[in-house]
Amino acid sequence: MRGLILTVLALLAAAPASAGVWGAKSRHCGRLTALLATLEQDANVRPSRLQRLRERVANRCVALNEVQVLGSHNSYHVQPRPALLAALLALTPAFEAWEYTHPPLDEQFETEGIRQIELDVYADPAGGLYSRRGGLLAIGEDPESGIPALQAPGLKVLHIHDLDFESSCLTFVDCLQTVKAWSDAHPHHLPIMILVETEQDILPDPFSYGFVTPIPFGAAELDSIDAEIRSVFPPRQLITPDRIRRGQGTLEQAVLNLGWPRLGALRGQVLFALDNGGTTRATYLAGHPSLVGRVMFTDSVPGAQEAAFVKKNDPFAADIPDLVAAGYVVRTRADGDTVEARSGDTGPRDAAIASGAQWVSTDYPVENPDFGTGYVVEIPGGAPARCNPISAPPGCRAAGLERLP
Repeated sequence: MRGLILTVLALLAAAPASAGVWGAKSRHCGRLTALLATLEQDANVRPSRLQRLRERVANRCVALNEVQVLGSHNSYHVQPRPALLAALLALTPAFEAWEYTHPPLDEQFETEGIRQIELDVYADPAGGLYSRRGGLLAIGEDPESGIPALQAPGLKVLHIHDLDFESSCLTFVDCLQTVKAWSDAHPHHLPIMILVETEQDILPDPFSYGFVTPIPFGAAELDSIDAEIRSVFPPRQLITPDRIRRGQGTLEQAVLNLGWPRLGALRGQVLFALDNGGTTRATYLAGHPSLVGRVMFTDSVPGAQEAAFVKKNDPFAADIPDLVAAGYVVRTRADGDTVEARSGDTGPRDAAIASGAQWVSTDYPVENPDFGTGYVVEIPGGAPARCNPISAPPGCRAAGLERLP
């Protein structure tokens, strides 16, 4: 029996995936799944052999959209310095929404199992636009930061200019280089999704502190996002709409007809999605039907030719399971503005996880002990992922999804 099993495993290991379509699942997935189920019932099978088979099934038979991972919201965010936060809270308790801090991005990947992050970007083509933090005048501090990185041209990463500006990585390129360094050191990691939100809102300035006026995101500014991404990541490390289309007429046809590529074709890679809709999305799509030539996927409605990624911030949205079952990838949120963490309300968290959304975003992959509620968000049994409760194939096992060195 053992010799037969070893022979079968050797043949399967040598067998190629289905020909013709990049990332296609192996034609042997049914046989692999049956063998895995059999070996899991055999008490004499060595755990290491079983683990190798689980990983082989994940690589050959489980696609990107068939897992569920944890994400962090405003992943770069560091809460305002104590004096400034106190001054803001004296105006209104609404600023409690800014009272959270994430560790550096690579630490999130390494210790918290995060596989989806969010970066807010401000356009700064000439440099220096955000080196002055006017809100510091409220606490008698010098508003001029003197930080060289903020003087350089390029996209800046922060939450709200002049007030909520502390960040673990001040420039978009700096953030991406942190991601790439961790990825290069862990080449077998599950794909990391990076949600990019453009920021351009004008901040009211009731005390005349001289708040900056952000630069709107037009075509040139959106092109700069793609350019900065490509300046850090080589094509082989980027999961782009062009790679996913695979000869289909539209991106939506590709994800609905061919499905997403299997994990073995995507390990050690990243994909980007544009958070914004409306005019920003329309501008990004202009001249790029079905996102041809673009780096980022867009939050789009089913039926649109570019539809592949759907953002559903409301975890109670009834259509999330249907979207996941159809083949789209979905990001939802487990909490927001520190509300659930302060109250201990786990309803949205539990709904988000049960929905099957592939990316469940939170500010609390670890508990904030200051709130005293024990609120935390984890993927059940996932380290860092679990098999998607809506879309995973029968052979998927959480233990086979990712094993870091």
